[in-house]
Amino acid sequence: MTKAKAKTAAVAVKVPQSREEAAQALRIFGENLRAIGRIEADMNDELAAVKERFEAKAGPVREAAEAAMQGLQVWCEANRDSILDKRTKTADLGTGKVSWRLRPPTVTVRGAEAVLEACARMGFARFVRTKSEINKEAMLAEAAIARTIPGVSIKSGGEDFVAEPFEAELAGAAA
Repeated sequence: MTKAKAKTAAVAVKVPQSREEAAQALRIFGENLRAIGRIEADMNDELAAVKERFEAKAGPVREAAEAAMQGLQVWCEANRDSILDKRTKTADLGTGKVSWRLRPPTVTVRGAEAVLEACARMGFARFVRTKSEINKEAMLAEAAIARTIPGVSIKSGGEDFVAEPFEAELAGAAA
């Protein structure tokens, strides 16, 4: 026996029947958007106050944690040989572990053009990456020609409906 698919209820919306009703719907849409903006602003004001209150509580605790960590690091560095065995870089202190880890090496390049020229001059082509990729902007600029290439299709961007309710800003209002 197959299960029948449940039908979803249609959303009941009021569809304007005239230009005046459409203008009224747009006005209501704008009023609701502005109400949402005010609600969001109130929410953010309250969140900022809560965050500030908890940041103030956390400040001394954070400073104490950092001081404890710095002191622990000084002690561990001074006693590294005695707390580590020869096979590992981790020491178990009973209430937790401390360890030393090597960060992976990184490459920093300043003046990429000069470095590229130096690599070419010195014969280090293996340090230079060449990347080929399709230039979609050029294809859009010459769409008729680009359509003749197998595998290339150019579609319309489509169309979106946009409603912009009238809004005016007060003089000197912050954006």
